[in-house]
Amino acid sequence: MVRTALAALDDVSFVEAASGLRAIEMLVTEPVSAVVLDLNMPDMHGIDVLRFLRSHDHYRTLPVMVLTTRHDEASREAALAAGASSYMTKPFTPGGLVQSVRELLDARVARGGRS
Repeated sequence: MVRTALAALDDVSFVEAASGLRAIEMLVTEPVSAVVLDLNMPDMHGIDVLRFLRSHDHYRTLPVMVLTTRHDEASREAALAAGASSYMTKPFTPGGLVQSVRELLDARVARGGRS
C-alpha cells in the first residue's frame, strides 16, 4: 500500500526492504533521497535502524519518515528523539503520505541536499 501510494511521486524511484538489516544493507548500495521506516520489523527495531543512520555522517541529514501502527506518544517521542524527520501513523491516507514525503524531499532540496 505504501509503494502504491508513493507511485504518485513519479520523479522518485523506490527500493523496498523486508527487514531492518536488509534496509541498512540496501542503503549502502542504493542511493536514496528519503526513507519511510516502520518501527516493527522482523530482525531489528526501526528505532535501531534510525539510530544507525543518524550515527553515520553520510545519513545524518537523510529524511526519515517513521510510518507505524504505534499511536502512543512514547513511540512518537522516541522516534523523533532518535532522529526521525517526521512521524505518521497507520492507517494513513495515500494523499497524506504523498504530501508528507514530498515535503521531506522539498525540505532536503531547499537545504542543498539531493532530491
